[in-house]
Amino acid sequence: MSMQRQMDPSLEQLAGFLARPMSDSHSVETVVQSILDRVRSEGDRALFDYEQRFDQARLSSFEVSPQEIQMAVESLDAQLKTAIERAAGNIVRFHSAQTPREEMVETEPGVRCWRKSVPIHRVGLYIPGGSAPLFSTVLMLAIPARLAGCQEITLVTPPRPDGSVHPAILFAASAAGGVTRILKLGGAQAIAALAYGTESVTKVDKIFGPGNRYVTAAKQLVASRTCAIDLPAGPSEVMVLADLQSDPSFCAADLLSQAEHGPDSQTVLVVLSEDLKRGEAFVDQVERCIDVQMADSERAAMISGSLSHSRAVVVSSEARMVAVANQYGPEHLIISTDKPERIADQIYNAGSLFLGRWSPESAGDYASGTNHTLPTAGWAVSFSGVSLDSFLKKITFQQLSFEALESLGPTIMTMAEAESLNAHANAVAIRLAAGTKERIR
Repeated sequence: MSMQRQMDPSLEQLAGFLARPMSDSHSVETVVQSILDRVRSEGDRALFDYEQRFDQARLSSFEVSPQEIQMAVESLDAQLKTAIERAAGNIVRFHSAQTPREEMVETEPGVRCWRKSVPIHRVGLYIPGGSAPLFSTVLMLAIPARLAGCQEITLVTPPRPDGSVHPAILFAASAAGGVTRILKLGGAQAIAALAYGTESVTKVDKIFGPGNRYVTAAKQLVASRTCAIDLPAGPSEVMVLADLQSDPSFCAADLLSQAEHGPDSQTVLVVLSEDLKRGEAFVDQVERCIDVQMADSERAAMISGSLSHSRAVVVSSEARMVAVANQYGPEHLIISTDKPERIADQIYNAGSLFLGRWSPESAGDYASGTNHTLPTAGWAVSFSGVSLDSFLKKITFQQLSFEALESLGPTIMTMAEAESLNAHANAVAIRLAAGTKERIR
């Protein structure tokens, strides 16, 4: 394969060169909107129809029974169960450390202000099925939801044609703990059910989880009207930063690990070399390693689709490399250079960073402990990945003594009257008058 290349381009040239692959979002949104509208009006009847049409599953109930979960636990390979449990332990440890500390601040004598973190009551977790059931995503979402204290955690995932759910998804839900219900629902119809509620599905307050472009479009549409979502998400992406000391086979493996997600995933290689010809020769080495590594892949066709819009950039300075990474804002940023920490300290736009030659992106996807639900499509400039905070909302409190209101009141009244909000000023004035009378007595 051959990646499209740019040699030491300006940032202006890169804007178009590194543009994400575009799809016909309007036609997708039209289809998705019709699904949302039908589920909203017809409820379960629409869901049963869509499951048969899209997932080829003829269902009589959406609920996964305790017996199905028990069978999954018993049938799953012992080695995989051990791996899932170990990953779960690391994810618990990392996310437990994010528990917020409540702090009281006295902004002035007698004016006490504080903030309380409150779990979102009902959350919905979308877990992709299909050709690659993402049981790891169960851990990434269910564990922080449980640790945050969410009372109702509904997990939805597409059924297989025989009406079953992949056993690894069910075991992961069991290992994560806290999941209240597991429903056999996929696609845009699952998002509609979570957002609006049906006879069988309770409406949730926030929806989490990745999915294909129909799921993504559904999440964005319901977010604009009725239900919060975790973050804007799209096709997976990775940017690998390398220099001439990097291992080209490692770089190739990291690029392929994202390319195998699907044909619309994007992979970008950035090579630092003052000698541009040597940098281009390094790109050649990476391409040869890609050809060797993907030769026996079962997902070669999917990988080829992704690599068709892969990119390689050779830059002559570290400053330019940092600028390229920050301009692109990748979901995953792998820094395989000689001194990765020095570059990492200068990065401010990325979903998750992987430092050094022994830190593949796969570690974060599965078992290091960090969350793999991350902003894509450049949204890393303003969004964080999923964390414990994603399942919490913050409520502020304040309590004033009369003496504090007496001191601060004139400031409040002056500002309120300047904004022509006289009722605001009166809410202070009436209290000051009452408090003064009480003190006189």
